[in-house]
Amino acid sequence: MTSLSGNITSPVLTDPDTQQAVRFLGGLVRMRARAADTAGAYALLEHTGERGYMSPLHLHESDEETFLILDGTLRVEVGNEVRSVGAGALALLPRGLAHGFVVTSPTARFLTLHTPGGGFDAFVADVGVPFEGTVPEPGPGPDPEELTRLAAAHGIQIVGPPLLP
Repeated sequence: MTSLSGNITSPVLTDPDTQQAVRFLGGLVRMRARAADTAGAYALLEHTGERGYMSPLHLHESDEETFLILDGTLRVEVGNEVRSVGAGALALLPRGLAHGFVVTSPTARFLTLHTPGGGFDAFVADVGVPFEGTVPEPGPGPDPEELTRLAAAHGIQIVGPPLLP
C-alpha cells in the first residue's frame, strides 16, 4: 500500500474558472487538482493534445504517474516495454522507471495522476504558458537545457529525447 503524504482536512471544490490551465510541450494541461489542494497527497492533471504531443523520456524520483486515456491513442514507453493505449486504458508507471508518451491519434485527451503530488504539477506550472481560453499561436518549445534544469528542480530527470509519433 502506498502511503500518501497529505491529510486533507477540508473539502476542495474547484471549477474550470479556478483551475489553472497552461500550454505545455505542445499540449493543453488543465490542473484539476494541484498538490496544494490535496495537502500533497496527489495532483490530477487533464491533458489535451494533437498527434505528436509528447514528453521526453524521463523519470520521477518521488511519485508514481498513472495515465487514464479518455479519448484517442498514446504510445507509452516504460522500461523496455512499448505499448499503444487507447480510450479506457490505464498505465501505472512506477517512480524511478524511465518512461515517455506520444499522442499517435489525430487528438487525445487523458488524465495523469501523480502520487504523492508536489513535483509534476509545479513543474508544469513553471514551464507552461498560461492559457486564457483562446488558441495561442504555436511558439518555440522550451530550450532543452532549460527544460532539463527546471525538471531536475522538481524531482524529474530527463534521460532521453522525446518520442516520435
